[in-house]
Amino acid sequence: MSAPDALLRELRRAVGDAHVLDRPEDLLVYELDGTIDRSLPDAVVFPDGAEQTRAVARACRAHGVPLTPRGAGTGLSGGAVAARGGVVLATARMRRILSIDPVERVAVVEPGVANIELSEAAAAHGLFYAPDPSSQKACTIGGNVAENAGGPHCLALGVTTNHVLGMEVVTADGEIEWLGSLGPEASGYDLRGLFTGSEGTLGVATKIAARLLPAPDAVVTLLAIFADVEAASETVSAVIGAGLVPAALEMIDRVTLQAAEAGLRCGYPPEAGAVLLIELDGIAAVVDEQARRAEDACRAHGASEIRRASDPVERERLWKGRKGAIGALGRIAPNYYLLDGVVPRSRLVETMRAVGDIAARHEFPVANVFHAGDGNLHPCLLFDEREAGATARVLEAGAEIMRVCVDAGGALTGEHGVGFEKQRFMPWLYGEADLENMGRVRGVFGNEGGFNPCKVLPEGTGCGETAGHAGAVAAAGPGAWV
Repeated sequence: MSAPDALLRELRRAVGDAHVLDRPEDLLVYELDGTIDRSLPDAVVFPDGAEQTRAVARACRAHGVPLTPRGAGTGLSGGAVAARGGVVLATARMRRILSIDPVERVAVVEPGVANIELSEAAAAHGLFYAPDPSSQKACTIGGNVAENAGGPHCLALGVTTNHVLGMEVVTADGEIEWLGSLGPEASGYDLRGLFTGSEGTLGVATKIAARLLPAPDAVVTLLAIFADVEAASETVSAVIGAGLVPAALEMIDRVTLQAAEAGLRCGYPPEAGAVLLIELDGIAAVVDEQARRAEDACRAHGASEIRRASDPVERERLWKGRKGAIGALGRIAPNYYLLDGVVPRSRLVETMRAVGDIAARHEFPVANVFHAGDGNLHPCLLFDEREAGATARVLEAGAEIMRVCVDAGGALTGEHGVGFEKQRFMPWLYGEADLENMGRVRGVFGNEGGFNPCKVLPEGTGCGETAGHAGAVAAAGPGAWV
């Protein structure tokens, strides 16, 4: 199937010939994001601002062609996959930092600005942007807004929705609106908050006003080494129970430690069962006292060694291992399925044990590197898609792990979004009335089903099955909508 010729002509008039792709060899790059599901779009278009984005949205709507927004394609839930084909709207041309106000501590950026570029630009003013996904060198602010992205340093400071003040958006029906403000919270309904995390189902953000924070006076980074994941998990609750809310509290297991150390040479102990990477920041005297309390909690729960980064270079090396860990797992297997579930901290030990049991039963190695402080798990199942049946089996294992998280009193996602990957699991948490009301919100923004279809909410059988999805259908469980 290809996009209608009349639509392609309209798109080229709107954005220019050079900014519309429809050759199969060009479209291959856009058939997937950072997860397993794949679906080839019929065209990819690159608008350069709100007016061109509006023209694209209206053209696709008029021709009845699905439209799927896409940032850098680093998402991990299939949110940028064109599940019904149609047109992908990529934000790669909208990548300007429009302004930074160091007095008001607000930056206005376009959606294609890479996450790390915003903090690097703000650093000249002694400021930074708090949400820092592990993919921050590549992922974009627009994608972060769509998925309500988090990152290691969101334990104390919150995720994207806590750092976005307002945004210019093009709604699903092609209207340009401003949601929120550039200053303090506006009165009335929080449409900015509603749009953040809507995963491209309500529209596309074309400008974003982001809150900036002052760089901390002091930072202490600790690496606590444990014999096993259970001891490290118990320590997480102990640290929080001691009245501390670190800037970051990350766990890395042995499989990940060994891969990261072999590939990145970051100073990790490959023989350890697990480590906690703990970071505290703030006023120097306070941070030093908090670090001592964190060290005490680690020792009380069996830490065999605690290392403190001696300088910024060593700190950067420790974080290099954490943020580059997933890529390093390619030393073990050619493919991975990275999950994103949330459980209460008090259920970490039993949940991690269940994750290991499920992976073993399905005969997949599992690597764990995750935001332990807020119970946001990221089990990474390692496999080879060239092996017959492997993709179906890994999706079945993933579905079982997500069920364990929900049954533990948790949630389906902490930061990767529901996307296409987990929309069939939504009935585990929400009743029919809840899902119907969520669907009504889409209508308010003009989405009649063609704007990023098959994402977030279960939509019956009309979405078909992208490559990879079919194997998980049976694993969705009783009552799930597939």
